[in-house]
Amino acid sequence: MARPPKPELPLREGVAASAVFCPPGPWATTTAFLAERLPRVDDWPERVACGDVVDDEGRPVADVPYRGNRRVYYWRHLDVEPDIPFRERIVFQDEHLLVADKPHFLPVTPSGLYARQTLMARLRHATGLVDLNPVHRLDRETAGLVVFNLRRDERNAYHQLFRERVVDKVYEAIAPLGAGPWPRVVRHRLEEPRGEGFMQMQVVAGEPNAETWIDLVEALPGGLARYELRPKTGLRHQLRAQMNALGLPLVGDRIYPVLQPHENPPRLDAPLQLVARAISFTDPVTGLQRSFERAALTIAPR
Repeated sequence: MARPPKPELPLREGVAASAVFCPPGPWATTTAFLAERLPRVDDWPERVACGDVVDDEGRPVADVPYRGNRRVYYWRHLDVEPDIPFRERIVFQDEHLLVADKPHFLPVTPSGLYARQTLMARLRHATGLVDLNPVHRLDRETAGLVVFNLRRDERNAYHQLFRERVVDKVYEAIAPLGAGPWPRVVRHRLEEPRGEGFMQMQVVAGEPNAETWIDLVEALPGGLARYELRPKTGLRHQLRAQMNALGLPLVGDRIYPVLQPHENPPRLDAPLQLVARAISFTDPVTGLQRSFERAALTIAPR
């Protein structure tokens, strides 16, 4: 049997409702099921009592005997969430796409410590577009252009662009001045390790799976330089890991070459000097050539 469509539930400060499927089981009440299914949320009785858990019709779920084979919905909420004081900027919007310039430190989507302080939640709150969804990602520490699609039925077409690597992306970074030669194409094999260093991608022997074109744009004071980076592949931390492998770790990088302790709240005065400056592609829905660009990176305080 086909699953019924997700109901049109309202946003709450830009956060969409999350769905939880309730399977058949021995739980006495919905509250008991949710407490076991999502134990990190410690206030399920209060949420259910005040109507913050609803059914497919958007009606509050009463704490009555448990009923399986249905979905219930709740809105992700964190009592304490790091405040990111920098603002995003919408640089383009039509009936298919929205392109935003994301500041440093702001996550693209909710995860971990962040729910409302995310680019997606902020944009949904500002525009009222419930189906606004990113078609690619940037690291929280990276600033720059992020493309969102507006229509759920067109989402897969835009995701396919990135899966098939037919998007041209240009990044800009500041790192130590390197001898070159420039420009050059660098290829590495990057793998995600297990254990304590799980945040750091590792360069290992084997067939390369990460490729980036790098050029020196200009020398800067203090032994630094501005680089242009054009990745052909899209692995996690690819640009940061590959520049570090060249002995040119990015200014402000708290992961490479040495993983720094997690900071909560994050230190905001020394951002990673990496931005997604430009992106272009042929629109799979309209057939138009799309091309977007932001201002150049400037050296931030260290």
